[in-house]
Amino acid sequence: MIYIDPPYNTGNDSFIYPDRFKEEKEDYELRAGIKDAEGLLIKDGFWRKNSKDAGHFHSNWLSMMYPRLFLAKNLLRENGVIFVSIDDNEVQNLRMIMDEIFSEENILAELVWDLGSGTAAGHFTRAHEYILAYAKDKSILSNFIYQGDTDLISERAVKKISKGNPASCITFPAGIEFEGDSAVFEGVIGNSEKIRVVNGKFECKNGKLVSEVTLEAGWAMRDQILSWLNGEETYDTKGQRVKRFYFSKKGVLQYEKERGFVNPPSVLRGIASTKKGSEEIKQLFGKDVIDFPKPSDLIKYLIELVCQEGDIVMDFFAGACCTAHAAMRVSQENKRQIQHISVQIAEACNETTDNGKNALSLGFKTIAEIGKERIRRAAKKIKEENKGKLDFDGKKLDLGFKVFRLEESNFKQWRENIKEPIEFKKQLWEMVDNVKKGVASEDMLFEIILKNSRFDLNVKVEKQSFDGVDYYRLADGVEIVCLAEKITKKFVDKVLAEKPVQFTCLDIAFKNNDQLKTNTALQMEAAKIEFKVI
Repeated sequence: MIYIDPPYNTGNDSFIYPDRFKEEKEDYELRAGIKDAEGLLIKDGFWRKNSKDAGHFHSNWLSMMYPRLFLAKNLLRENGVIFVSIDDNEVQNLRMIMDEIFSEENILAELVWDLGSGTAAGHFTRAHEYILAYAKDKSILSNFIYQGDTDLISERAVKKISKGNPASCITFPAGIEFEGDSAVFEGVIGNSEKIRVVNGKFECKNGKLVSEVTLEAGWAMRDQILSWLNGEETYDTKGQRVKRFYFSKKGVLQYEKERGFVNPPSVLRGIASTKKGSEEIKQLFGKDVIDFPKPSDLIKYLIELVCQEGDIVMDFFAGACCTAHAAMRVSQENKRQIQHISVQIAEACNETTDNGKNALSLGFKTIAEIGKERIRRAAKKIKEENKGKLDFDGKKLDLGFKVFRLEESNFKQWRENIKEPIEFKKQLWEMVDNVKKGVASEDMLFEIILKNSRFDLNVKVEKQSFDGVDYYRLADGVEIVCLAEKITKKFVDKVLAEKPVQFTCLDIAFKNNDQLKTNTALQMEAAKIEFKVI
């Protein structure tokens, strides 16, 4: 699943635009207005405000969004889903480009999120936003797992049953409201007054007899209160949860069963409010440090619809990393480990706003720093809330995460735009050692994992040394990566003895020793070890 909350293009947003992924850096900087014709950096650089009086106001925003959504589709699994939050400023334009990228038959819904509060906007109070939901391939997407409306009485009453106690009781709230010819239970659990069955009659709050009650199989009267005999947290004989109870016109106790799945509503009411998002941030940091944060309840709701054990949730407009917070909550509350990837540019905190000033006062210079700290504090809060609770499933809650910063390659790149023979000769000599000066071996290691490994960035890494050569063991030795500038025959024999599936090293490590390189390649081939030289 991918969830993003991009800039809404209100006229006050700043973002990187335009965007293109295949052109010379100098051409891009000139075209984008980052540098002038003489190569000098233009004031404000590349982080620019898209004001409404700009001639390409909508075009600039769409040029920023289109390539990102195109790449997002490629990242999604075939049965993956993407949710994009947006408001009235660009909803129609966003839908058009998503129809083009994902295909209009793959739209799942244009969800309307009830904000729980409103902001005066012209002639109306703006009290909603949208979430566009698209599947990569709707034809293979299974139905969402949805537990129905949690405001119904049966959902509240189920919490009152003591599991395993045959004599446990369902305590209904006081008061009855009539819908047509049926009496429907409404209200909040916790009221001490009980609805009783007296001599086969249903007794109302005011003591008046309403109708006769017919108890179906599995039900009994215990202490004049309706009880479910098997004590399970379900309400019918087939073990299905009951949606709600009511008494029919003839006085027969009825209940509506939930189906195996229930289609979630397209209008999201009562899930969370914008105020809740700000309250979460204030609870974690002590101050408001970011503008308009989404509540984790909203994204948690979406994750629970789509994701199963081991699935990945990605957010590449991460902001304060609400999506990561929501994923951790799903992992903790639903006992299904959800992995998360959050991407956020190092956007400077706005020192002209109150929230930006609060962030700076706490030592956060960028939005990315706020996001990283939010994950740490949210994880700590979840641990504290679960302290002392027994884990009957035997699953360890994983709240750890790694942080990576996007950088240029640690290896020298071959330049293709060479015009003079002397430049070509110079580059050949420079590429004898293709590692840039001063790079850290750990940075090279993770670049190699990204480009050449069978593992992802969460792989277990152990740093070891043998015969004066430092090397890394991945996944308890399934792969070995050596980034030393020189290796020895003893070290090669050590690698052969460990029998990894793959061995990777630098070409410079065999400098002036072609014989060792050739023998290593032959021995690795004989041992069926994949040998890679960088």
